[in-house]
Amino acid sequence: MDNGLTEEKLESLRRCLWRLSQKRPDSLEKLLEDYDLQDILSVNLERAVQICVDLAAHLIADMDEQAPATMAESFELLRQRGVLSPTTAERMKKAVGFRNIAVHTYQKIDWQIVFNIVRNHLTDFEDFAREIARPEISDANGLGG
Repeated sequence: MDNGLTEEKLESLRRCLWRLSQKRPDSLEKLLEDYDLQDILSVNLERAVQICVDLAAHLIADMDEQAPATMAESFELLRQRGVLSPTTAERMKKAVGFRNIAVHTYQKIDWQIVFNIVRNHLTDFEDFAREIARPEISDANGLGG
């Protein structure tokens, strides 16, 4: 994956995280009452997860690895290859689970989970970005840092 594409995706991720942090509700009740806020948060969370999945897929392709069967397996493979920490890989696998629910069954989103993610887990995405952009990973895979 070329450096320009990587930086573009990382910048998109930063924008999603910024938007999420700016719209972070103070309470679950506020989130439950505000449908526009629900849309903003769910769409930006979906985007953030998808960007991470895309970055993982490109990194794996550059490693000449066989493509994983699922999005979650991408993060596990990066953990096995030493790119991601076990904690980050596990958190990203959980993020994929949220994304799948949000994309495929919008009416069944558990807004308590969304509230928890935006209040306590935006750093998971930052950790992912930092770990894949480490110089030893970037140099070995042509990602740039």
